Amino acid sequence: MTEGARRVTRVYLTLTLLSTLAASFIWGINTLFLLDAGLSNAGAFTVNAFFTAGQVAFEIPTGVVADTRGRRTSYLLGAATLFLSTLVYVWMWQIEAALWGWALASILIGLGFTFFSGAVEAWLVDALGANDYEGDLESIFARGQVVAGVSMLVGSVTGGAVAQFTNLGVPYLLRAALLATVFGVAYRAMRDEGFTPHRGGGPIDEMRTVIGASLDHGWRNPPVRWLMLAAPFTMGAGIFAFYAMQPYLLELYGDETAFGIAGLAAAIVAGAQVVGGILVPRIRRLFKRRTDALLVGAALSVAVLAGLGLTSSFWVALTLISVWALTFAATGPLRQAYVNGVIPSEQRATVLSFDALMSSAGGVVSQPALGRAADVWSFSASYGISALVTAAALPFYALAKRQRAASDPIEQP
Repeated sequence: MTEGARRVTRVYLTLTLLSTLAASFIWGINTLFLLDAGLSNAGAFTVNAFFTAGQVAFEIPTGVVADTRGRRTSYLLGAATLFLSTLVYVWMWQIEAALWGWALASILIGLGFTFFSGAVEAWLVDALGANDYEGDLESIFARGQVVAGVSMLVGSVTGGAVAQFTNLGVPYLLRAALLATVFGVAYRAMRDEGFTPHRGGGPIDEMRTVIGASLDHGWRNPPVRWLMLAAPFTMGAGIFAFYAMQPYLLELYGDETAFGIAGLAAAIVAGAQVVGGILVPRIRRLFKRRTDALLVGAALSVAVLAGLGLTSSFWVALTLISVWALTFAATGPLRQAYVNGVIPSEQRATVLSFDALMSSAGGVVSQPALGRAADVWSFSASYGISALVTAAALPFYALAKRQRAASDPIEQP
């Protein structure tokens, strides 16, 4: 690896560490935070759905910003937006705001994350290419996942512990403080390399041009399209499964005020991310094609979610959550390498944002529906339904495999 590629990788890993740590302070207690503000299960997951709705609404426009104004600019806008929206969240918790207020605040947080999605990954891939990196992308993505997992482990445990000994609002204040640090580091360290922002005509013309090209290389590109169509089912069920585990585990544990247990659940997911990232090189050797790994991972997720719906044991549920998170972590870098291998640099951020949009679209529908199922029946039933939702992604992975895309074969070192 060249010195330039090492520098780019260090910046990527540093930003991943800080941004994930900031976000994860509240991942273990977010649903409890919303319930503490007076919302029902359905209301809390409806708020989360508005967050994903904000992602759906803004993914493409912010992806265009990254491709026309620069990936660094997009990232800085994301850090600033998340800083402000986090402070709004704390204020709304203090005043026990109405559902519509939470919905607007969640849309704003969704906007902040869309400035991140696509931009940082596109920046990394293009900057590595500009610095003569010739290795496989999975290894870099896997290292980023390990760093993210460690950050999430530290952040979620810290957030749960801080909430236990202070109150549910303090982790959000910690998040805001660290987001200010993220902005400062990105401002000093990020530079667009291997990519020149296209600043042609007016904003509408630029958006039309970039979106048109992105559709050609994204939605009209069959290998990418089938993975995009699988995403609403895997991620829609996945978002609910992650956030529902907080009240579900407390229910199984038998103490609804044990916020540290909720933080522990998020920490286990983080630990699974670390292990999954470490295992990526070995998983590469088990499969000839990336789509084979994605098919096996999705099938295993279906089985685990079904098991979560059937068990009444806290410790069994905790084990199944670990397996589920490990599966997501191990297959994530393979999916990233597959998609990045079949899209050009000029539209990379927008296509990746379009891909993220499809994932978010599943969350918009699934979270309020599954949250309602938890209210009417139980969390066990909602996990069983999540397994069926995930199973709907399997045919799309099979169709992607049939395309035999150039990025599908795994080249062994």
